[in-house]
Amino acid sequence: MHATTSSPAVEADGLHKRYRSKVAVEEVGLSVAAGEIFGILGRNGAGKTTTVELIAGLRRPDRGTVRVLGLDPRRDRARLRQVLGVQLQEAVLHSALTVTELVHLYGTFYRDPLPSDDLIESVGLTASRRTRFEKLSGGQQQRLSIALALVGRPRVVILDELTTGLDPEARRQMWSTLERLRESGVTILLVSHTMEEVERLCDRVALLDEGRVVALDSPSGLVRRAGFAQRVTFRAITPVPGGLLEGLDGVDRVHADGDRVVVEGRGELLQAVSVALVHAGVAAAETRSEQAGLDDAFLALTGHQLGSTKLDAEFDTVPDTREKTIR
Repeated sequence: MHATTSSPAVEADGLHKRYRSKVAVEEVGLSVAAGEIFGILGRNGAGKTTTVELIAGLRRPDRGTVRVLGLDPRRDRARLRQVLGVQLQEAVLHSALTVTELVHLYGTFYRDPLPSDDLIESVGLTASRRTRFEKLSGGQQQRLSIALALVGRPRVVILDELTTGLDPEARRQMWSTLERLRESGVTILLVSHTMEEVERLCDRVALLDEGRVVALDSPSGLVRRAGFAQRVTFRAITPVPGGLLEGLDGVDRVHADGDRVVVEGRGELLQAVSVALVHAGVAAAETRSEQAGLDDAFLALTGHQLGSTKLDAEFDTVPDTREKTIR
């Protein structure tokens, strides 16, 4: 954990937002420490983007309060723009301007912007610095959007689906950039559905489901709260006697789908299962042991796999009333 014990950098209390008949965010409360990378994880339509847009002041909550570095995102908008950087999923930028021109333009909004060339290099766009925005690939546009969020040396950064459209090398480069920002004391709100990204970067994670925070802990803490730490799978060539595995020390759950058996638990699970099968004379093949991860925890804590929900189509029809830029 890299967070400090100073006053929270971001505080949200009782946030609620409804679009027509659909509730996107319901009584969300978050407290993010200075210097923390705080993840917001959930399925599409779970309320992740709406939550960070409320925190950034891009949408007005129906009720609830937000403070970023002690500032009200709506009332103190001008002051907040000097300390908050925001990268959203869909950048809306002047299509005819080049990468360098856009970085220079956004730099004029701040008192002490980062040097343009250094920033462009840090997001891997040096070779494209003279390319117009409309000619950039989706991944390049994403990198530029991140650069514009960082140009003002923000103390808090909101990143929504940071590495969407990036190749593996660019993704790892972005992760290293975020780790350096955290070491310098920058607070980061990271919206993601990429488990590897969240597990590597985040000090704590809020799981959102249907607009509510259903769990909040460190990535490893969420896995522990899910009730298991390991999974052993095998294919039973001969029948497994009823109750054989359920009674083993450290076993939490056993479920079978045809001849495929999955055992979840903790401790020396693989050894315990293997010994029990041998002693019972059960022939097994394709035995595999896995550590439980965030995807397992998400399923256990929400009852859902990470994926699309029916809410997506509903929210796609809602007029977009966000301010398109933070400056």
